[in-house]
Amino acid sequence: MSVRFACLALPILALPAHAGAQEAADRFKLSGSVRVRYEAIDGQPRAGFDSEDTLTNIRTQILAEYDAKPIRIGAELFDSRAYGADPGTPISTNEVNALELVQAYVAADLPDALGKGTKLSLMAGRFTLNLGSRRLVAADDYRNTTSGYTGLRADFAARGLKGTLIYTLPQVRLPDDPASLRDNKVHFDRENFDLQLWGGVVSKAGAFGRTMAEGSYFHLEERDAPGRPTRDRSLDTFAARLIAEPAAGKVDYEVEAIFQTGGISRSQLANAPRQKVGATFIHADIGYSFAGAWKPRLSAEFDRASGDKPGGRYGRFDTLYGMRRADLAPAGLYNAVGRTNIMTPGVRLEMTPNKRTDWFAVYRAMWLAADEDSFSTTGVRDASGRSGDFAGHQIEGRFRYWLRPEHLRFEFSGVLLAKGRFLRDAPNAPPERWTRYGSFNVTAAF
Repeated sequence: MSVRFACLALPILALPAHAGAQEAADRFKLSGSVRVRYEAIDGQPRAGFDSEDTLTNIRTQILAEYDAKPIRIGAELFDSRAYGADPGTPISTNEVNALELVQAYVAADLPDALGKGTKLSLMAGRFTLNLGSRRLVAADDYRNTTSGYTGLRADFAARGLKGTLIYTLPQVRLPDDPASLRDNKVHFDRENFDLQLWGGVVSKAGAFGRTMAEGSYFHLEERDAPGRPTRDRSLDTFAARLIAEPAAGKVDYEVEAIFQTGGISRSQLANAPRQKVGATFIHADIGYSFAGAWKPRLSAEFDRASGDKPGGRYGRFDTLYGMRRADLAPAGLYNAVGRTNIMTPGVRLEMTPNKRTDWFAVYRAMWLAADEDSFSTTGVRDASGRSGDFAGHQIEGRFRYWLRPEHLRFEFSGVLLAKGRFLRDAPNAPPERWTRYGSFNVTAAF
């Protein structure tokens, strides 16, 4: 039985045979949403794409779950499409994944399985993941598509500890050629043992006063598949995090340090020599939430992700399947600032004036961590290192408003980038000195 067929069959095989109609209706939940986004950019900072561009994205999600305690079965359909792309538009599987069954799972919730007062949940099939800080494993919400995983998951809570263990085959989104993506063609995603992700995260609340302590480890194993050459990544990623959540009238903070080791091929050629990996990432922020109706929070933050330098180990940090928006910048047509080869301090102001409205604004200055590597996810590079290391100033903002609470929400996101010397002078840098990006989003949920 193929992995895909097994995932599709799981919800059917697990259906209870003798449930009453009313009881079945009470246990069945159906929810969904449709998000329409129009985005535009002027002064594209990424190399090789149109300077000015627009794109319309439509993402539809339908989630069904049947809870027959202690067994749950569920499935979720994603339909992510984009319209208005031309050959110069930076369109990829981040924008398009039409008609895909991202989730199809069976789960069991087992209270007291590990002793009195403990909790254990087991899941098998296809599912999405949001683990820990979401900087390594996540289902990115701003992006038009999501990341799905096929395999096994175990969640537990016992003796003051909470944790999640996984063994998965990350789903490879298909099709991935530009022509098929522009046509929104349907081609079911695939998973196989040529791409594996396993590991877990464990946390303890109140480890130091209000502080939660968390540790995680993930191993990514990648090999060439027929028609899909790769860099044959074999990465071990270790992370430690301390966090005190925001609370009115109190200081909050978060520190996360990640170390990455392993090996990678120097190119996608089948006989390419191997290179050892040594990469790092650190995030730190400290904030204060003021009392008051608008719930203002002011924070200072810092992120540094290593880049690759000539000779020695491969140093470009790989964020695996992590999100980027919460820390750095939107994806979509912008998608220029990610968790690799970047050093950036910032200041953030967040407010929630009422139950319908929230907004934030962030300023950050950005440098390269390694002058000879390409800056973050722009593809702009000066291998000689002579274009300096200052990438620029970025101002980002987001405004959200519930037009109809819990059912219809409007969102605007915007970025203004004043390019620094590197993004102006590097050999393949686009010529514009400024980047302006904006997106208008409307999400209807049921």
